[in-house]
Amino acid sequence: MPSALTSPQITVYHSAADLPDSIWEMFHAHARSANIVFPYAKKARRAVSSRTEGNLWIVCASPQPGSRTSIDFVLSCTEGPLGPYPIFIFTPIPTSQLRPEFFTPRIHRLVCTLKDHVPPERVFSVFALDVVTRTFATFWTKETGIPLDRDSEYYWANFTYCTRQTYKPRQHTLLPDIVYDLRPAVERDVQQAAELCYGFAAASEPFTLTQDEAIEEAARLIREGQLWVHEITARGQAPELASVVAVTRTSETVAGITKVYTNPKWRQRGCAERLTRFVCKQLLQSKESVVLYVAHNNPAAAKVYDRVGFVGLSSRNGPIEGVDSWLELGFDRHLVELGHW
Repeated sequence: MPSALTSPQITVYHSAADLPDSIWEMFHAHARSANIVFPYAKKARRAVSSRTEGNLWIVCASPQPGSRTSIDFVLSCTEGPLGPYPIFIFTPIPTSQLRPEFFTPRIHRLVCTLKDHVPPERVFSVFALDVVTRTFATFWTKETGIPLDRDSEYYWANFTYCTRQTYKPRQHTLLPDIVYDLRPAVERDVQQAAELCYGFAAASEPFTLTQDEAIEEAARLIREGQLWVHEITARGQAPELASVVAVTRTSETVAGITKVYTNPKWRQRGCAERLTRFVCKQLLQSKESVVLYVAHNNPAAAKVYDRVGFVGLSSRNGPIEGVDSWLELGFDRHLVELGHW
């Protein structure tokens, strides 16, 4: 890690195509932990016009001996298909090595630079490592006068990963009088998948969806090959979608699961675990890791992912490098324009 006394360099990029090779090399070297920003940057660079209105990347780097620099932080302020994303901040520096005297002035510089380039109402929330988020929020409120929302903790979760080495295969449990099919979603699934997307969002305040938005999201996920389904056919009944898994952030070596949801009617039957394990098995044929976030207040989900092979979620193990706590804090909703992710 660079010295805390080193004066950082701040650079702003309005197009992913303008990001220098050093950033892409760093993303590739940290593809797992950079999953929150790397896949979107790649997608934006491939776009016909990557200078999308509203997209912004701010890079904080520290000079090193010679002509080298080391990347300290990458902040992304980008647009998603259903609206602006939160501010995402990634650092390649291991959590155990982050020191307040190092990250505090750098995050302050990021905040001041962001304030100079976007209207304050654009920043509705920030998602990063716990300490990075809290520091950013403190400085953002100080610089803009916009406080945190009354219920500001939008999401607090562990970031974890599963590899071919940690994956835990298991024989499928047969359900009496029920036939199930685990598969990629297809066009005929749109309506039922939309209902599950709607249910997932309804439990993800404040990022809820209307019925029409849920249909739009389901159709897009299916069209882009990013949705997997657990279909159940009970004796004498029409097939139903019991669970969905969305995989929307992928790079050459890493796939990110971003949505897991089970229809309340089919819970307590192992559907989410069965589908997640199946999806991981398929993804790990071509990827080195599958990553996801699991909320601290959802121990049942953590147990499911632990049984699949995601690391660092069991009290049996001590701290594991790369398994970190991330926090999303939201700002006063009366003073910002809420986006979606």
